Amino acid sequence: MRIPLKWLSEYVDITLPAGELAHRLTLAGLESLVETSGHNWDKVSVAHVVEVNPHPNADRLRLATVDLGEGERMTVVCGAPNVAAGQKVAFARQGAKLIDGHSGQPMELMPAVIRGVESAGMVCSERELGLSDQHEGILVLSEDAPIGMLLAQYMGDVILETEVTANRGDLLSVLGTAREVAALTNNEVHEPLDTYWEDGTAVSELASVAIVDSDLCFRYCASLIEGIKVGPSPQWLQEKLSASGSRPINNVVDVTNYVMLELGQPLHAFDLNLVGDRKIVVRRAHSDEKLVTLDSVERSLNADMLVIADSSKAMALAGIIGGAPTQVTQKTSSILIESATFNPVNIRRTSSSLGLRTEASIRFEKGLSQELAMVAVKRATKLLLGLTGGRAAKGIIDVYPNKARVHRIMVSRERLQRVLGVDLPPTKVRQTLTALGYGCRWVSSAHYVVRVPYWRTDVSIPDDIAEELGRIIGYDQLPSTSLTGPIPSIQPQPDRELRGMVQDALVAAGLQEVINYSLVDMEKLSKVVDPEELSWRPPVRVANPMSKNQDQLRPTLRVSLLDSLATNRRYGRETMAIFEAGRVYLAQEGDLPHEVEMVAGLVSGRRLDRWGQPHGEPLSFEDTKGYVEHVLARLGLQETYEAAEEYALVPGRTAVVSVASERIGVLGQLHPEVTGAWDIGQEVYLFEISLEALLPHIGGVRLYRPILRFPSVIEDIAVVVSEDTPAGKVKAAIESFPLVRTATLFDIYTGQPIPPGKKSLAYSVSYQADDHTLTDGEVERERNRIIERLRKELSAELRQ
Repeated sequence: MRIPLKWLSEYVDITLPAGELAHRLTLAGLESLVETSGHNWDKVSVAHVVEVNPHPNADRLRLATVDLGEGERMTVVCGAPNVAAGQKVAFARQGAKLIDGHSGQPMELMPAVIRGVESAGMVCSERELGLSDQHEGILVLSEDAPIGMLLAQYMGDVILETEVTANRGDLLSVLGTAREVAALTNNEVHEPLDTYWEDGTAVSELASVAIVDSDLCFRYCASLIEGIKVGPSPQWLQEKLSASGSRPINNVVDVTNYVMLELGQPLHAFDLNLVGDRKIVVRRAHSDEKLVTLDSVERSLNADMLVIADSSKAMALAGIIGGAPTQVTQKTSSILIESATFNPVNIRRTSSSLGLRTEASIRFEKGLSQELAMVAVKRATKLLLGLTGGRAAKGIIDVYPNKARVHRIMVSRERLQRVLGVDLPPTKVRQTLTALGYGCRWVSSAHYVVRVPYWRTDVSIPDDIAEELGRIIGYDQLPSTSLTGPIPSIQPQPDRELRGMVQDALVAAGLQEVINYSLVDMEKLSKVVDPEELSWRPPVRVANPMSKNQDQLRPTLRVSLLDSLATNRRYGRETMAIFEAGRVYLAQEGDLPHEVEMVAGLVSGRRLDRWGQPHGEPLSFEDTKGYVEHVLARLGLQETYEAAEEYALVPGRTAVVSVASERIGVLGQLHPEVTGAWDIGQEVYLFEISLEALLPHIGGVRLYRPILRFPSVIEDIAVVVSEDTPAGKVKAAIESFPLVRTATLFDIYTGQPIPPGKKSLAYSVSYQADDHTLTDGEVERERNRIIERLRKELSAELRQ
């Protein structure tokens, strides 16, 4: 919120420099920045119009002679109809930075010849100064404006730009901020006056109010003024609204906006003569009821939305925006001022549903005090009587179905000490709370009774009182003490530890980790998950999604990984090896979703050379399998692979990964239709590992194997087997021999001269003995036994 310091100083004495005040407010929980208004008016100053003469060559233009101070005068061409001798005006010299009154674009004022008369300056309108959209006439300043003073010095102000937290709706007002400043600087708050003379007819004879849905409207106050005259607001009011970021409209609307900014209570003015039967009905909207709002948009409403209606039609969207049919115009002579308290949850939902967030809805959705409604309607009525010349009806309509009770909190001295870490003296507690508007009574040697002020709807428990004391006294003023007592023991988190080990292993293998949102959309999900599975176990849908592309809790990591891969490819990264570790959410009927820790990765592009650059050979199934083998080897596990079919993966290039005969994951090539849906024009390989399934196999006894001091003998063996023979089965057969340490597959080949239906598998076999150096004869005999077993068990032939 934008709070001009000039306006703030009307309610509390400002005794600190603006920067220090903003710092103190920030430390107290109200984040504040300092901004200076009027900084673009370097060459604009206050001038006095000495005389106005007709233009010799144009009927609609006139020549205004202005006194700029210190004897300097200048005559310029002016087309404004309201310029007159004796006025104080804003005068811009050559080179001034202004707003073009016609286009609304920034411009620099240059000398010009207008209908034969040279004009080297300009008498400015509000639009040209960036104050409002009014361009019909010039801005007329107050008579006490000093001639020659820079306009920035006269009209400019220091602005506090505050960022209000969700629970502090009272700080969306100048008076609420003044209360904070007063407490922090030991000053008093000057409450605005709200008394006025009632000399009209009794309000009950002129209008009535009925609340049909009291669960959505807690209180409705209304005052009535007759015989008003709608017109421009006085200069002081327009300046305050403009400095606060609000556009002046007319005296009635400006007062409602002024009181909203001043007290934090949104108001609305109805043209009473346009209210059917002069009866206000607060009710839920009818299904598909239509309302043209003040922004000239026809909106379709539903039964979950609250409206302010008369006897026949909806007139306003409660707590959000007024309606065009009953808005205040120049013809309005009688007005009804609405000040109400609405259900904050309903206001927020309606605002989100319509995509319409206003200054009023922002305040209501934070939860306003029901007592504030009466305070605001009185204040607005007083100001309107002074600015519109009307007569106030006797009394105020106040429909209050369930009156709120004064909230009192019992706080123990021991609790304050426990929360703050310091035993505050009772006098300090009472002084601090009283400065914030609380009532505080010391009822015994150990307890306070604290009466919460009506505007603090966020305070409800003893710890809230402790927070109030801490932030006003200053957390930096509380003494610091070292921790005492025993250090808590470590709580084992095996699932988290396992995820960390897997992440470390994948990073060590050269993969890059990505982190994505846990929300996906159904359209993408249906491309990577079997539709039958989605039909019998649909994903969990978010009740109030922020985006239609993020409305489902992900049951798989595939979508987010493909999004990441596709995004990186658009930026020219063709070779990618990425992984993500996170939770997936599996729906359970009648219960919260089952959250499963998963790790998944994608591999695509070409292998990197020793310099880290991709070269000719594409990454393959075997490279992806190597990453899985690396992870499981780091965990001390022995896995097996079995050919399988999986939705979204290519048949024949898909394998299930198992540990101790239990499935823990899958790896394979993504189907071209899937990669095509993400515009990825190359092969992509996927691996998925369920950490939930893997966890029971972690923590077993790992046997020590000493590093052998005898040299190994490495030979290559290439065998021809049937195309449907798994390479892992051949590897297992070779490694079953006692002298074989490892057998590593390094080549798969089909084509001439290999017969059709066959393939060649080439392995690098390492032979090594525990107690001696192997001879050539021993290696040859072991090799022959290997070839013989492969021939018998797998019908393999040694490739010549």
